[in-house]
Amino acid sequence: MKKLLLTFLLLIALPVMATHIVGGEFELVHISGNIYKLNMILYFDKLNGNPGAKDASITATIYRKSDDFRMGEYILPFISESDVQYAQPLCSDGSIQTSKLIYSRNITLSETVYTDPSGYYISWQRCCRNYSILNIYSPQPPQAPSPVTSDRTRYAGQTFYLEFPPVVKDGEPFINSSPRLFPPLSDYACPFRPYYVDFGGIDDDKDSLVYSMVTPLTTKTSAALPAPSPRPYPEVLWFPSFSLNNILNGLPDLRISKDGLLTCTPPGRQGLYVFAVRVQEFRKGKKIGESRRDFQLFVVDKCPIASPPQIAGKTLTEPTVYTKNMTVEFKNTVTDVDRCIQLTVSDLDSSKPDQNFMENVSIRVVGLNFKSPDLNRILPATTTAILQNGSTADFLVCFPQCPYINGDYQVGIIAFDDACSLPLTDTLKVTVRVEPPPNNSPTITPGLTTDQVREGDPIKKWEFIAKDEDLDDLVVFVATDGFALKDFGMEVKITKQEKGLIEGYLSWDPRCDIYDFTKRTNFTVKILVNDQDLCNLNDPVAAILKLNIKLPGNADPIIYSADLTTSKSERKVIVNKKIFESLNFTVIGEDLIDNDFLILSGKGIGFNASNYSISFPQVTGNRSISSRFVWNIGCDKINLKQKDVFVFQFIVVDNANKCRFYKADTLDVEVKLSPPDNTKPQLEARNPSLQVVTNSNLEYTLGQPIEVNLLGTDSDVFPTKDNLTLSLIKASGDVEPVGYTFQKVAGTSPIQSLLSWNPDCSIFKNQVYENNYTFQFKVADDRCLNAKADTIQVNVKIKDVDGSGKEFYMPNVFTPNPGDNYNAYFALEGLEGEEGGVPLDKKISLPKDNCAGRFELVQVFNRWGEMVFESTDRKFRWYAPNQAAGVYYYRVKYSNKEYKSPLSILY
Repeated sequence: MKKLLLTFLLLIALPVMATHIVGGEFELVHISGNIYKLNMILYFDKLNGNPGAKDASITATIYRKSDDFRMGEYILPFISESDVQYAQPLCSDGSIQTSKLIYSRNITLSETVYTDPSGYYISWQRCCRNYSILNIYSPQPPQAPSPVTSDRTRYAGQTFYLEFPPVVKDGEPFINSSPRLFPPLSDYACPFRPYYVDFGGIDDDKDSLVYSMVTPLTTKTSAALPAPSPRPYPEVLWFPSFSLNNILNGLPDLRISKDGLLTCTPPGRQGLYVFAVRVQEFRKGKKIGESRRDFQLFVVDKCPIASPPQIAGKTLTEPTVYTKNMTVEFKNTVTDVDRCIQLTVSDLDSSKPDQNFMENVSIRVVGLNFKSPDLNRILPATTTAILQNGSTADFLVCFPQCPYINGDYQVGIIAFDDACSLPLTDTLKVTVRVEPPPNNSPTITPGLTTDQVREGDPIKKWEFIAKDEDLDDLVVFVATDGFALKDFGMEVKITKQEKGLIEGYLSWDPRCDIYDFTKRTNFTVKILVNDQDLCNLNDPVAAILKLNIKLPGNADPIIYSADLTTSKSERKVIVNKKIFESLNFTVIGEDLIDNDFLILSGKGIGFNASNYSISFPQVTGNRSISSRFVWNIGCDKINLKQKDVFVFQFIVVDNANKCRFYKADTLDVEVKLSPPDNTKPQLEARNPSLQVVTNSNLEYTLGQPIEVNLLGTDSDVFPTKDNLTLSLIKASGDVEPVGYTFQKVAGTSPIQSLLSWNPDCSIFKNQVYENNYTFQFKVADDRCLNAKADTIQVNVKIKDVDGSGKEFYMPNVFTPNPGDNYNAYFALEGLEGEEGGVPLDKKISLPKDNCAGRFELVQVFNRWGEMVFESTDRKFRWYAPNQAAGVYYYRVKYSNKEYKSPLSILY
């Protein structure tokens, strides 16, 4: 045993700074129904990986391939960890330690969601790969990597990736599990020595698998856990001289066979080499999925010098020894003990002192041009041996009396030693020519029969006879060109069977009312007979019957609607309708020639007609049937922006005739919908007297209550009155209007609401005492798909009270004579018409109070300036008690101005 003592060298090749990702893959395994088990397998570098890099869970994201739409995310918890083994455990010195981490959970792939024909893909991204990889750029990233880093020379992560098909195809469940790849090995490779490992997969669905080498995928950022993102995923960058076609400079380089066997002969440069294998999954010639596995191969600087074993063979009767190829031939008269060859295995390492003069060897056998589960039976009971001091080991390989195939067959007998890291081999190719025991093939008559029957004929039979000269037992089996005999009224019966003889017949009942011939009328039946000789190598003989049935004719039914078209042959009719209109027509189905039973039905193309309150009862009957289509087109569930064309397909089916011919005729009615008619609602503004404000302009003096009545009306009453909404949509002015009231109202025509406002002086700003306001009102109906509205604008002008005093007369005399009651007092307000029965020459009234100025007081002074009277009452009365006749003067004070005048008292 050549156990390596290269720990120091291996540690140099894998520095302790290296990170944890060796490789890995996804698996998606069907459990039952729509439940799948999603596994993610990560191969972890136990020796150099940081244990903290083992994630407690991973988040796998599923995307739709057609548009990279994110379907969902699934958290896969950590499930288990196990060691990846060596092909020969004794070759391990602990310098390469890889563990297999499994993250897993059950997920549900809904049959209503995962239906896209292009399929879906799963991905997860993780940084980082080992930093000492030789064939790609994989330096240590910055200590604090930026999540937006895109320089692919700064890091090398891995994107785990798997594609899978929809779970429903053509309306039927489509069950599929991804391939499960064989576990890799932790083996290292020796320079200039062949290396091989099985990466083949098992597919539970028996799909075809195609293997290829691909460039590994990295991540989009150098973050340890990049955020989930869809394709495309970047590829790693190869170092100069390396590429997908030159992964490790091997001679030959790394390759994978059609069965998934990886092989190469590594170069002399030690180190880690990363690679990726893609497995494409095909079903019936179409690709349905794809898996990827990343892994890495470690090439040591050297391995112990070892010699491969040597295998040689010879027949039992001849002295010639063969080392590469030999051919043996055995007559059918040879006994079992003489149908053998002798193999001799030697190995120079058994003569070397550094190997303790010992070497373990073994032999295996593989079929080269055939496969057989019984092939190992040709080997002796013991297939291993220990060579000592240059000895050899002999093995007797004996071949069976019957060859594995009808002709020469080839086997490869392989000798293995126990070299590290993988056994060295030598192969002897043996071509075996075995003469089987004599046997005559059976015969069968007739060999070929061609015939036709008419539907409804009596049961017909075709007889056959098979014979065997050797009187071997005969076996009969039947093959067809893709149909079951019983489905079409056929049966094969054996009427006589004895040694070397079989007689029988094929019968056919061609009644189409019992058997369905609508899918095929031509049939090929092979009655195969084989003899049960010792080796069973001969091909069976066949009686071939090519049969045909002639079916009666059947007239096609027709469908039409006389309400929509005058032509019975028109297959598509276009109808234009508006919402709230009715569509009514009768559809007729006829079969006037055969008077067959008919089924008349209808459906919406791309929609469910029952969702739109459409009536079209299915009817059945013979010869002629009809049904009435009724659609009172309403707004319910109709959105003309999304769908304004509705296609109805009416079909009359004749499939209940004797032979169940499927005959049908269709009529498509395309209904183009447009919005309903709608009369625009009307909006009026009326004053408190309910008179229409025709010019939309209203003027008010401050202090007058502002009332505008808004009235909305609508003349639409079919199929129901429209609902109206009356609202104030805008209020603006020289100064923002505040304090008004207006209630938004809704209902059917008529509707009304009142604008009411009692403003005060606060509406005037900056000594401007005239404001203009605009109120905009809207009445809107709710007629579906064609709503309309009316708006009006009411302009309101508000002025301050006129307080100018342009007509203010200031009296200057009065006569307070006691008893005459004429002009007996002095006053400035409330004197109109007659006072005390005496007519007044002038109208006396103080200027009106307004927002600019208000009356404050009146004062009367004598000639010496002394105030003899004062009042804050606009309607004061001064009778001048105890005042002498003479000239006085008075002062009327407003908040913004004054009035002065002399006043004479006369007696």
